Amino acid sequence: MSLKAKLQREWRFLRGLNRTLNRVKSIAPDSEVLACDDLQAAVERWRDRPAITFEGRTVTYAEMDGIANRFAHWGKGVNLRRGQTVALFMPNRLEYFCIWYGLSKIGVVTALINNQLSGLALAHCLNISGANHIIVDPETSPVFEAAKGLVDKPPRQWVLGPAQGDQRDLMQALKSCSQLPPDRVVREDMRARDTALFIFTSGTTGLPKAARITHVRAQLYMRGFAGATDARPSDRIYVALPLYHATGGLCAMGAALLNGGSVVLRKRFSASHFWPEVVAEGCTMFVYIGELCRYLVNQPAQDDETRHKIRLAFGNGLRPDIWPVMKQRFRIPEILEFYGSTEGNVSMFNFDGREGAIGRAPKWLRSRFNVRLIQFDVESETAIRGTDGFCIECGPGQIGECIGKIGGDARAEYSGYVDKAASEKKVLRDVFEKGDAWFATGDLMKQDADGYLYFVDRIGDTFRWKGENVSTNEVAERLQSAPGVKEASVYGVAVEGVEGRAGMAALVVAPGFDIKGFQETVAADLPPFAQPLFVRILPELETTGTFKQRKMDLIADGYDPAKIRGPLYFHDPKRGYVKLTKAGHAKIAGGLVKV
Repeated sequence: MSLKAKLQREWRFLRGLNRTLNRVKSIAPDSEVLACDDLQAAVERWRDRPAITFEGRTVTYAEMDGIANRFAHWGKGVNLRRGQTVALFMPNRLEYFCIWYGLSKIGVVTALINNQLSGLALAHCLNISGANHIIVDPETSPVFEAAKGLVDKPPRQWVLGPAQGDQRDLMQALKSCSQLPPDRVVREDMRARDTALFIFTSGTTGLPKAARITHVRAQLYMRGFAGATDARPSDRIYVALPLYHATGGLCAMGAALLNGGSVVLRKRFSASHFWPEVVAEGCTMFVYIGELCRYLVNQPAQDDETRHKIRLAFGNGLRPDIWPVMKQRFRIPEILEFYGSTEGNVSMFNFDGREGAIGRAPKWLRSRFNVRLIQFDVESETAIRGTDGFCIECGPGQIGECIGKIGGDARAEYSGYVDKAASEKKVLRDVFEKGDAWFATGDLMKQDADGYLYFVDRIGDTFRWKGENVSTNEVAERLQSAPGVKEASVYGVAVEGVEGRAGMAALVVAPGFDIKGFQETVAADLPPFAQPLFVRILPELETTGTFKQRKMDLIADGYDPAKIRGPLYFHDPKRGYVKLTKAGHAKIAGGLVKV
């Protein structure tokens, strides 16, 4: 890279970093300024500007605030007090953001519950939230009714629509509530360290956990992205991600609403409607997660995909192979990839657009970042410590776990989960010196000499086979380039009598998929230890509401034909991929076949 190019890179990086830091530097745990105060200030500044558009209806900042105030007064009317919890169980809709914004004005915590949950998982979330009231709509009310018997103390149900039986009609109740802000005195003794929201993990490895989102963390998300995206009052941000997660519900909303811009909100993501709506609404930005982008790339070409006004796409999880396709095919000038977790204290931005990188922490700014990579044993799933008992930092190109130092300033705050034991499990102590504490992200990464960080895999997804570490993420990327493969999920399965875990791939394929052609791609693109030993074909892969793959059931099925419907293959060392029968399974399980 030439000196000029290096200087330009550093200028872009510093400019983005400074924008972001300037917006978050005044955030402090003991501050009286809460997330709702930030929003209130935006309302006062841009009262008559459009704030949110949803299904043909647009509300201004003042109207959005009026809706929020009605919910605040409703909360006071049902005797909700500071620190108590209301569960919000709905799909995206115009009132969604207004509900938790309004309730935060009276110090009430809102538990944002995934509207795709049902049964035991839904009951679990309600139980750990401790909510006395739940807000639903006609779509989610029947789901709650079905799970109500599993809840320890079922909350009172308020429906944004027709009510039946012991349900309460929230629409009717709101009509008598004031649109004026509640008296500030109801939260005068609150501080930014207090809880604003509960946001639940996706539950890809079990039941969801409730992350405690303080006003500090909500402000870091919202103000941070208001700075990082450099959004302006003229910007319209397309949000098709669920508002019950931080990326859509805090990052994107903050980017727009703390800058005088507007949000074009969709009930749920649709790959076929995406570009026509972006064009029709004159959107200038959109927020993504990686799988959303892959769905867009897999769509047939259409005129609207290049007729838009998008100047920036921002989000996380964009795969390296999809990145250039997104930029070139859809003519997106700039992509802002970031890294962060709902419950953690590590956040990074890739301000200068290095393809594939999730962020950057250059050596010359090392002291400004709380991020480090430490050597990690994927087999025992523990940090490697030296003879002195301390962890060992990774060198350039070496894969290790990403950790974030706890304490120092608001950006390094770790509020963890509602479950204190689960929170403590994520803390590493005595890492580089006695008494220090670091948040363990559970993510494996590598860093190059320029300070760019690259995601490798989730701990637990990487497994050992034939004495080598296999990254499920990297293998899945290779498999998805094979002819006829639409989606791939890779995981490790135990084989009786054999050390480590063997690779297995679950594929969603197009008509005409050829297993022999797939075998040729696998042989050409992957080393022997990373080639899947087993392959199963599925009509679709189960995902969470934010498109993360659910692997627990796939792992539980293993390679047993008795548990698996649909084609199942075994990689025979001489014949390549062959159909796996019950007899073949018995031979492998009995150690009669060498693997």
